[in-house]
Amino acid sequence: MKIAMIAHDMKKDDLVQFATAYKQVFENHELYATGTTGLRIIEATGLPVTRFQSGPLGGDQEIGSLIAKNEMDMVIFFRDPLTAQPHEPDISALIRLCDVYSIPLATNMGSAEILVHGLERGDFKWRTIIHEKEFNKNE
Repeated sequence: MKIAMIAHDMKKDDLVQFATAYKQVFENHELYATGTTGLRIIEATGLPVTRFQSGPLGGDQEIGSLIAKNEMDMVIFFRDPLTAQPHEPDISALIRLCDVYSIPLATNMGSAEILVHGLERGDFKWRTIIHEKEFNKNE
C-alpha cells in the first residue's frame, strides 16, 4: 500500500512519534511525505520515504496528483486546526480528492491509529482489487 504522511508544523512531532510507534507496520508499505515531514520521519525511523516539496510549495498538490490517478492508498494528515495555513485551498483540495476517490484519510492521531490497526488486519485489501481493475482496464 502507498501511504502519504503530511503534518503541519505544530503537528510534526506527533506524526514522527506516530511513525516511530508503528514502524513495524509502515516498513511493509511504501511511504510518501511532504518535505520536512518526510525528512523527520526518515531521521527518526530509518524508514524509506519518497519526499515531495513542502506543503506550501506544492507538496500537497503532488500528493493530490497521485490520489487523482488512484496511485495513493491512504493519507495520514496531522492537521493543525488552530493555526491558519497560507495554503488552505490546497489542503481543502487534497481532502476533497480523498473523498472523491474514496481514499482513507486520517486528520488526527485518533483516526490514524484506527486506520493503521485496519492496515495491520488487512482491512484495506479492497485497494488491491481497485489497482487490478485499473491495470486490466489499461491493457
